[in-house]
Amino acid sequence: MNRESFSKIVLRSKDVAAALASKRPIVALESTIISHGLPYPQNVELANEVETIVRDHGATPATIAVLDGACCVGLDAAQLERLASEPGVHKATTRDLPWLIATGATGATTVAATMRVAAMCNIPVFATGGIGGVHRGAETSFDVSADLTELARTPVAVVSAGIKSILDISLTLERLETFGVPVVVNGSDEFPSFYSRTSGLPAPRRLDGAIALARFLHAAWNELGLTTGISIANPIPPADEIPAAEIGVFIKEALTELDSRGISGQDVTPFLLARIAERTEGRSLLANLALVRNNVVTATQIAVEYAKMQA
Repeated sequence: MNRESFSKIVLRSKDVAAALASKRPIVALESTIISHGLPYPQNVELANEVETIVRDHGATPATIAVLDGACCVGLDAAQLERLASEPGVHKATTRDLPWLIATGATGATTVAATMRVAAMCNIPVFATGGIGGVHRGAETSFDVSADLTELARTPVAVVSAGIKSILDISLTLERLETFGVPVVVNGSDEFPSFYSRTSGLPAPRRLDGAIALARFLHAAWNELGLTTGISIANPIPPADEIPAAEIGVFIKEALTELDSRGISGQDVTPFLLARIAERTEGRSLLANLALVRNNVVTATQIAVEYAKMQA
């Protein structure tokens, strides 16, 4: 892509542009959680809160979305409010980006689309809640998240609380291994399961703390020349988790209802998360908020340490 085309479809905020020019740490943030993940006004409150967390820990936040056909990297307060409250904002994965740009539409970016735009701007670290993966029953539905494809080809480190627990975590880890995506757990020998610190599955690899994780990124990209993304699983804090056995009951109930209603495609995850929030009387929503905050702190610490290594 030439510079003129890039400048037309990718709009960087002044803060993000300045941080890129001076090689200061930046943390990419998705926008689907704003438009499709949480109710108003909790969504805009969280969006502003996580940006403050990034700044307080020494980096520049870069919330990413497509607004009126332009990929916006770094949003102001009015733009965040728009995403949180405007009806009809599209949920956009990578395949939707050309359509949004061509039609001048507005979309909130998923993990996959956020990774792609972040990589276009040379932003290497991204914080989110959980990543998508292989859906339960994928042997018949073939429902596999585009997040995995993007991790296989886009060199961005994604800090999450693990694979969403409504998915098949074991098969997702197998697919990531097939794609050659490095997967590491921060501070635990067991792979987490989003709402829970445990999944019954061992960590593919374990590292402890931001410095070790930043060295991991440096080894992967700068020393080995890998071109894949990196999945960093950051377990939810102990005080905020819902034990795996407990949340598992509600997940099974929600999956049964999903099948009975014949819901499929992009509607699956929102439906399941809403039903689980209902069944847990809001506890899953509180856990979701806590794990997002925790991931943003960890991602910012990693971004700061990684930036030092590139100086």
